[in-house]
Amino acid sequence: MSEEKLKIAVVGLGKMGILHSCILNVLSNVQLVALCEKSSMIRRLAKKIFKTSIVDDVEKLAHLDIDAVYVTTPIPSHFPIVKTICQEKLAHNLFVEKTLAANYNEAKELCELAGRFSEISLVGYMRRFAVTFKKAKELLTEDTVGNVESFKAYALSSDFHNSQKSVKTSAARGGVLRDLGCHVVDLALWFFGDLQVNSATLTPRISDDSEDHARFDIRALNDSLEGNFDVSWCLEGYRMPEVGLSISGSKGTIEVSDDKLELKLVNGKSFTWFRHNLGDNVWFWLGGPEYFRENEYFIKSIREGKKTEPNFNTASKVDQIIEQVKEKADKTEH
Repeated sequence: MSEEKLKIAVVGLGKMGILHSCILNVLSNVQLVALCEKSSMIRRLAKKIFKTSIVDDVEKLAHLDIDAVYVTTPIPSHFPIVKTICQEKLAHNLFVEKTLAANYNEAKELCELAGRFSEISLVGYMRRFAVTFKKAKELLTEDTVGNVESFKAYALSSDFHNSQKSVKTSAARGGVLRDLGCHVVDLALWFFGDLQVNSATLTPRISDDSEDHARFDIRALNDSLEGNFDVSWCLEGYRMPEVGLSISGSKGTIEVSDDKLELKLVNGKSFTWFRHNLGDNVWFWLGGPEYFRENEYFIKSIREGKKTEPNFNTASKVDQIIEQVKEKADKTEH
């Protein structure tokens, strides 16, 4: 692809839409040509921040010769928006914030559409771009802890601990699995390959039909690896959401979270890395350095025509695991 600036549009100007728009706006090889937002109040605010076209409907992006579209709207709207982008050929490259869709059937259809109409796709599982998790992936690839036998994964926050927030607020975020747990599910799929849910429980805390705390056990499809997940947004003491894994192998263990990685080997050697030990620096920091790396990676992949991870097909496996958790939990309750 030529060195002309890539023309990018962002659909949805909530927190994530504004974050991605600001990062894209500082990349020298990108031109933010359009923003799409239904709220008239947010459109007025955006006009004061961004010097670009602002429209109220995704179909109005036609004829702008756009190279890529970012979809950062609420999860239930991903399916119709991406479907429109693909079928109307508004752009051939797509970035969609997590999760890919509201259910696995929608995710599968979006994969099929992207296969026919899209070139490069990426889904916003930004923790793959965090230095601690990237280091953990390297150690696993290098067989540093030997044959991985088991793991424990968690994604925890205090977002709804003793909260007076309404049921509507938690529902709008898609439940704890789609809002928070999806990140650690994606990391586990990245680290260990395809997984299958054996058993699960889903516990409501905010209301009788909400999804606020999930526990589930899995196994790997290709070996005897087993793992369990603990996901909640109703726990006390988490100033910020925390995601991590404890991995046990034949040669040692790995403990990894957003900020720290510990490696302990059976021969008695141990190593600890914090984010700052791993070169966690970017030249434009907004929301965390992993967001900048994620955007830079997507733009570079388009320019070089290189396959991305996590793409639509990869990300659909997260939707599949979430669906399995719900199915197993329903069977347990009955």
